[in-house]
Amino acid sequence: MKIATFNINGVKARLPRLLEWLEETRPAVACLQEIKSQDEGFPIAEFEKLGYKGIWHGQKSFNGVAILADGEAPVEVQRGLDGEPEDDHSRYLEADVFGVRAVCIYLPNGNPVPGPKFDYKLRWMKRLRERMAAIRAEEVPAIVTGDFNVIPHDRD
Repeated sequence: MKIATFNINGVKARLPRLLEWLEETRPAVACLQEIKSQDEGFPIAEFEKLGYKGIWHGQKSFNGVAILADGEAPVEVQRGLDGEPEDDHSRYLEADVFGVRAVCIYLPNGNPVPGPKFDYKLRWMKRLRERMAAIRAEEVPAIVTGDFNVIPHDRD
């Protein structure tokens, strides 16, 4: 099964290229990050014309993630990460599709360091690790995709 991930940096702005890419590569599952679209404005009809079904977790102008599947509707398992009720960023989406638990993330970048954005990133990563441990305990086939915003070396 081909599973692809794509930081689209604005789904509407890059929709023609995204549709072309989906037709060319035809992944069974496509996980998108940084869709930058509110839920009601997500262009699902365009993907459905290609045979894709999807779920998405959008946010105006920032963030946002989506999971598209070729011919099968992803079944949402979780939207957002537990543990910080005030966190309203659309950065996490989890679904069951084709017998696999697909997780799509758009991890915060944390700049500048040190600072509150970096502190938020570290807390977010802790919550992610906790959720991944819970999925592992379920013993379901799973894949975690997305934009991890981790650059361990300057050359990265």
